[in-house]
Formats: sequence, structure tokens, C-alpha cells
Amino acid sequence: MKIAMASDHAGVALKEEVKELLKQQGHEVLDFGTNSTDACDLPDYIYPASLAVAKGEADRGIFIDGVGYGSALIANKIYGLYAVVCQDPFCARLAREHTDSNVLCIGGKIIGSALAIEIVDVWMKTDFLSGIEKYERRVKKVNEIAEKHVKKLSEI
Repeated sequence: MKIAMASDHAGVALKEEVKELLKQQGHEVLDFGTNSTDACDLPDYIYPASLAVAKGEADRGIFIDGVGYGSALIANKIYGLYAVVCQDPFCARLAREHTDSNVLCIGGKIIGSALAIEIVDVWMKTDFLSGIEKYERRVKKVNEIAEKHVKKLSEI
């Protein structure tokens, strides 16, 4: 898979560790920055990475900031992105199985590297529970909300 990655200064070190894991697993990583611990503005990096996922240039996204929520707020503004914040492997598994999320957000200030690696590994290896009516119905309802309220990239 192609994975879009981005971070701010609070997540750059963890982003580099996660990037190495993904490469070792055979994934192609598109790194949208930042590559510095100097203070920066999160949207400058998360927005372009989010667009790459939305346009199909990347299959999924993994974004790392201080606590994860800023990245998720940005990503979830983009049509076709379903970003989740996960702080443990159990949530990462459910986020893929139940919601078919395509963007994982992690907090570099609150998750240590060992736990983050486990979260990413579980999230990457877990499939959506397609064929199970209740999950398909719920995801469909979320998609219907997006269709009503979020503009497609082609409409912008």
C-alpha cells in the first residue's frame, strides 16, 4: 500500500519510527513533512497529505501530532477521509473493523513509540468487516451524511 504520512514538530520523531516500520512491511511511504522539531502549523502538512488520500494517490494516511486530535479534525474536513484517533491497539482494530477508517491519527506526546508501533501494525493489518450487515449499514449512513454535507474534490 501507499501510505501518506505527515506530522507537526511534536510528532516528527515518532513519524520517522512509524515510517521505518511501514517500509519494512513493504509499504511505500509518501512523507509530507514536517522533518523538523521547529514549531510549525499542523495544517501545512496534514492538509496536503489528506488530499493525497482523497485523490487516491495514497491508499491510507497516518498522521502524528501532539495528541492526534488536530490531525483528525483537519483530515475529517476532506471528502472521502475517515480519520480516527487511536491510543491503543484495541481501538485501532475496531476503527478498521467497524468503521473502515482510512486515516489513523496518533498523539506523539501521549503515545510512546512501542505502543504507537503496535497501534499502527494492528490498524494496517486489520480489514473492514465487510459482509456483516450492521457494519456495512453504519458505514453507509456515515457516507450518506458526507454526501449531503461535504463537497467532493471535483466540486471545489
